[in-house]
Amino acid sequence: MNKTKETFLTAFTLFSLFFGAGNLILPPFLGYNSDNEWLLTTIGFSLSAVLIPIIGIYAHAKLQGTMIDFAKKISPAFSIAYCSIVYLISISIPSPRTASVTYEMAIAPYFDTSPLTTSIVYFALVFVFVINRSRIIDLVGKFLTPFILIILLSIIGVSLFSESTVGTNPSYKHPFSSGFLEGYQTFDAIAAVVVGAVIIISINTRSSASYSEKRKLISKAGILAGIGLLIIYAGLIYTGAMSASLFGNDPTRSALLNGIAKKTLGNAGNLLLSILVSLACFTTAVGIVTGTSDYVKKLYRNSDNAYYITAALGCILGILIGQYEVGFIIDVAIPALMFIYPITIVLIILNALPDKYTSNSVFKKVVGITILFSIPDFINALGFYKHISSWSQLIPLSQYQLGWVIPSLTVLIISNCVKKTAD
Repeated sequence: MNKTKETFLTAFTLFSLFFGAGNLILPPFLGYNSDNEWLLTTIGFSLSAVLIPIIGIYAHAKLQGTMIDFAKKISPAFSIAYCSIVYLISISIPSPRTASVTYEMAIAPYFDTSPLTTSIVYFALVFVFVINRSRIIDLVGKFLTPFILIILLSIIGVSLFSESTVGTNPSYKHPFSSGFLEGYQTFDAIAAVVVGAVIIISINTRSSASYSEKRKLISKAGILAGIGLLIIYAGLIYTGAMSASLFGNDPTRSALLNGIAKKTLGNAGNLLLSILVSLACFTTAVGIVTGTSDYVKKLYRNSDNAYYITAALGCILGILIGQYEVGFIIDVAIPALMFIYPITIVLIILNALPDKYTSNSVFKKVVGITILFSIPDFINALGFYKHISSWSQLIPLSQYQLGWVIPSLTVLIISNCVKKTAD
C-alpha cells in the first residue's frame, strides 16, 4: 500500500473513531445558544473535541502501548484506578446516552412507545451482540459514517445558502469556555486513550514502516481527520446559530437536530438521518460494553464469568439510565467529567511531549496538582459552589470552570526548570 493511500485510510479510521452519532446533537445546540458568538464557541469546542483527541492518538503512537501505559509513570496502582474510573464512566454515561438519543430521534417522533420499553429492547439487543461478539457491528459502523457524513454535509450546505441569519442575543456568558466544556461531552479525549492503542495495533499489522515513519503517518492522518471533524463541527454549530430564530424556546438537543434536518432535507431526509444515527449509536453502545467487559475480564485473569457479568451489569445500567432524556444524562455527566477530563487532558499532553520534559517525577507532580485544582470545579458541578466560592475565586480561570489549567502548566514549567538547574 502506498503512503498516500495509507495516510488517507488511517485518517478515515481516526475520523470514524471520533465521529460518534451521539456527538451530532451537541454542535447545533451550541450554535443555537451562541448566535453571533458562534466562532468563539467553535474554537473552544474544537480544542477539547478535536485537537486534544488527535494529540491523544499521537501520544499512543509515541508510546506504542496500551491504555494502562498512559499513567504508568505515576504508579501501577494509579494507572489501574484511572483506567477503572474511565471505564465506569463510559459504561454509565455515553453508553446509556446512545439509547436516549435513539429514542428521541428515531422512536418518539414516529411511535407511541415509552422510553423504558425502548431502553429495555435496545440493551437486550446490545447484550446479545456483546455476548456473541459479532463482526457485523464493526462492518456496519464502517459503512454508516460515510452515509451520515453525506447527510450532514447536505444539511450544512443547504443551511449556508438559506435566507436565515445568525441571531444577536447569545445565551452563553462565556462562549469560548462553554464550547470547550461542551467538548467534554463528546468523550473523545477519553476515546483517544481507550481506543487509541487499537488504532496503533491496526496500523502495525498492515504496515512494515519504521517507528519514525509511523509517527509521521499518524501525524499527517491526524491533521486530515482533525480538519474533517472541524469542518463538520463548525458547520453544525453555524447551522444551529442560523436556526435560532426558527425554533421555540429551549428545544432539546435531539429536537433541534431533527428540526434542522427536516427543514433542510424534508421528512424523508430527517427519517433517514434518524435511522442512521440510531444504528451508529447502537454500534457505539456495543463497543463500549464490549470494551469494558474485556477490561474487567483481564483484571480477573481472563475470567469468562467476569466478562458476562460485566456485560449484564452494563446493559442493566444502560436500561436504568437510558430511559431518561438526553439533556438529563448530559447534566448528570458534568460532575464526573469535571473531574476525569482534566486528568485525561493532562495525561495526553504529558505523553505527547518529549520524554526529557516528562520524567516520572514531573508526571506525579503535574497530575497531582491537576487533581487538586479540579476538585473546586467538581464540587461546583455538584451544586455546592457556595461552600467554596470565597477561596476558589482566587484561582485563575476558575470563573470559566478551568481552574486546573494555570496551576498544571505552572508546575510543569517549574518542575522542568528545577530539574534543569539540578542537572
